[in-house]
Amino acid sequence: MTDDGTADALAAMGPRLRTVRERHGATLTDVSRATGISLSTLSRFENGRRKPTLDALLSLAKTYGVTLDELTGTASATAERPRSAAPRRPGQDKTMLPLTRYVGGLHAHKHILPADGEQPLRPRQVSHEGYEWLCVLYGRLWLALGEQDLVLTAGEVVEFDTRTPHGVANAAPDGPVEYLIMFGPQGERLRPRAV
Repeated sequence: MTDDGTADALAAMGPRLRTVRERHGATLTDVSRATGISLSTLSRFENGRRKPTLDALLSLAKTYGVTLDELTGTASATAERPRSAAPRRPGQDKTMLPLTRYVGGLHAHKHILPADGEQPLRPRQVSHEGYEWLCVLYGRLWLALGEQDLVLTAGEVVEFDTRTPHGVANAAPDGPVEYLIMFGPQGERLRPRAV
């Protein structure tokens, strides 16, 4: 880690861009059309294989309706986000904490979905290249995986090919859910060992 946190911010850029895009409800194709940035370049940004230019970040921030600081993760953690009159999508307030610094290979991050206070809608699904391992730490997580609907509780683990449409939501309206994700952008998988 550098003294000013630059290396950490750059390492977390890919997952953050993906999270903001998914929160916005857009596909890579939608974003490519809106920004003029090629689909392959956007994919490389999100997988951490390419660092976005300032021009690209400004275009993405405008498309997503967020500040550059919010998009890059450089906003103060204590700064209050402005309230929006727009209706909130389920999972919009998701917190994502990167746990790895990487250029490629497996990515790990923790997600926290707050309680919404009402029964959630079926999660919006996305699909992309890669492979994912998900472990619930606390609460109840609704995983919509293709045609299946699974409710996972603390300690349960699931792994799946991310080309299968998938989405998550907090399954309990009265409490948060916390979960870990390990994601292999090139289809890398975990290799369990018994000892």
